[in-house]
Amino acid sequence: MQVAYALTMPRRGMPRLRDRYGDAFTVDMPIFGRTVVISAPAEIKQLFQARSDLADNLDQNLGQVLGRGSLFALTGDEHRRRRKLLVPPFHGRRLAAYEAVVEEETVRELASWPEGRPFPTLPSMMRITLNVILRAVFGAEGAEFARLRELLPAMITLGSRLAVVPVPAVDWGRWSPWGRFWAMRREYDAVVERLITTAERDDRLDERDDILAMLMQSRYHDGSPMSRSEIADELLTLLAAGHETTATTLAWAVERIRRHPTVLRDLVTEVDAGGRTLREATIVEVQRTRPVIDLVGRQVKAETFQLGRWTIPQGYAVLVSIALIHDDEALFPDARAFDPSRFVDAKPDLYQWIPFGGGTRRCVGAAFATMEMDVVLRTLLREFTVEPTTEPDERWRSRGIANAPAGGGRVIVRRRTDRPVAAASGERSEVAR
Repeated sequence: MQVAYALTMPRRGMPRLRDRYGDAFTVDMPIFGRTVVISAPAEIKQLFQARSDLADNLDQNLGQVLGRGSLFALTGDEHRRRRKLLVPPFHGRRLAAYEAVVEEETVRELASWPEGRPFPTLPSMMRITLNVILRAVFGAEGAEFARLRELLPAMITLGSRLAVVPVPAVDWGRWSPWGRFWAMRREYDAVVERLITTAERDDRLDERDDILAMLMQSRYHDGSPMSRSEIADELLTLLAAGHETTATTLAWAVERIRRHPTVLRDLVTEVDAGGRTLREATIVEVQRTRPVIDLVGRQVKAETFQLGRWTIPQGYAVLVSIALIHDDEALFPDARAFDPSRFVDAKPDLYQWIPFGGGTRRCVGAAFATMEMDVVLRTLLREFTVEPTTEPDERWRSRGIANAPAGGGRVIVRRRTDRPVAAASGERSEVAR
């Protein structure tokens, strides 16, 4: 009952447990077993910095739906080796090259938006982020691309819900949720197998910027390549992690700025002037006040693990409550208020602001997601006038792994007719750079 309350009422469950038991407490989780939940900054930092022989990846994690070759499923040295191969596509020149892709997909989707009536933005954000990550991963469109665009939304939605459910010992086929998921996974593997085969025949593979091409050419320190199954699992990881959470955060961003007209007005003024400081701070504040993922953690691997004040036995899960630390008044005064100005002149501490997790298991695509949210929000504010609202805040709704706005981030927009020409030219130059 305690766990059900904490997980189904994320804005009340965890805070009430903390109010009653303090900033660390133990619960029995159906999936994780005996679990310590922490929210003290020093203990969170220590957990994220712990050696892998003391505390490492949770035994139950997204690897059960993403595959044994997924970064989520790997531990220790194997995890570090794989992570080194995945970092380059999400930084530097390659990251900048994806900006034009994000803007192109955003403009394409915004062209279908209705004017003058309310509608949820989450479906649109899902389409934008799915198309962006598909193009980033595979590079070009085609029959396989179109099939993945149809297959992945249902597969990811079902998989995110099954990620917190034990894998059954018996396969009941399409009569069961797991059976449906495995059928979709087999189809996904077949599509990726064809894409890999096609890429192997490409004489100009080394000139491509897509992630599939880079993974096929990457090598571990001993010179060995990734296997086809490893590539398939890792691509699914990037497609899943780079799609739903980013889209949900963007829907929350729309929900937040509509209810804060001063912030909305200042964001539009900044966009017209070609700036980005407030927009970047707003994205950070949205992630602080509306974290899409509420828990991140480790499993104790040593016989005991001394975590701050606590000695934790082997096998225990240690979960960090993102909502609790993000709402800590000692770290963020007036924490429940939505106030992007708190991050205008101050970068967030990566052990206190943790929407992407932390330590060696921090989301490898954090920079990509941040860039994508920045470009989508900039394009939206440039193209449309967003009408503010005095409606109550949208409630939280669980989508399995992610917490989304119950109304889907509803909005009323009108296409702008007052867009400054100079600002528009400057934005195109920024994307080109």
